[in-house]
Amino acid sequence: MTTFELRVAITAADFDKLVAFYCDGLGLDPGDMWTNNGQGQLFNAGQGVIEILDHTHSAWVDNIEVGRQVSGQIRFAFHVEDIQVAMTNALDYGATLLHDPVLTPWGDLNVRLKSPDGLQITLYQTNASEAK
Repeated sequence: MTTFELRVAITAADFDKLVAFYCDGLGLDPGDMWTNNGQGQLFNAGQGVIEILDHTHSAWVDNIEVGRQVSGQIRFAFHVEDIQVAMTNALDYGATLLHDPVLTPWGDLNVRLKSPDGLQITLYQTNASEAK
């Protein structure tokens, strides 16, 4: 079996607000949109990867990024060029800051946010320790 694409489907309570958040707040490229039998919007988010963590590792990452365990079952993580710009933009479009950016043990600068619909999102800038 060959898998060609990963899609994550989010059912939005406020469709327009969430579309604006993912498009303008996170800067994802909009793809196809449909309006028959309701509305749907695709976004292109670069390369898709599924990361599976056990509870111990998930709690460890939460402690690094937020200072306490806060993750639900699903959290998005987006690799961004500039963490400050990406964070400010996401906050301007309705995200809630869970913790200020932190330098991780693996050298990335990570910030944890909550999307307007409550999904946890990590934005991360790689090689941040080298840029300082």
